[in-house]
Amino acid sequence: MGAFDYISSFCSYTYSNAKTKRKPLQTVEIKVKMDCDGCERRVRNVVRRMKGVKSVEVNRKQSRITVNGHVDPNKVLKRVKSTGKKAEFWPYIPQHMVYYPFAPGMYDKRAPTGHIRNPTQAFPAANTPGENYVSLFSDDNVHGACSIM
Repeated sequence: MGAFDYISSFCSYTYSNAKTKRKPLQTVEIKVKMDCDGCERRVRNVVRRMKGVKSVEVNRKQSRITVNGHVDPNKVLKRVKSTGKKAEFWPYIPQHMVYYPFAPGMYDKRAPTGHIRNPTQAFPAANTPGENYVSLFSDDNVHGACSIM
């Protein structure tokens, strides 16, 4: 290894450490009400100009914007709100992906067809204590077993 190779590897090492870390590639979905082509164009252009954005898809029928790229979701939301539109993160998921889609609080009239709201309530909690059915039919609990039968 020559002196030139040593110096070039040293320079490239220090240069690569000086770079800022890049955000991971992710998809951000935002719900924003768009009434016309002008609203759609304004929101699309504002998001497209952000650093790290790879693609922007706008679905005006569902009031949905999908942004792919190396971006921070909160900054994308803030940028969309800067247009004067009311915006929030996309709160819906497809109905077939949920364990129990008919749980109370899941149905939303404004949700697109085949989607439900607030999926965290649909999954049964893993750490909640269930009823202990074995103790209902034990010899120590004679009165409890008789009331069930």
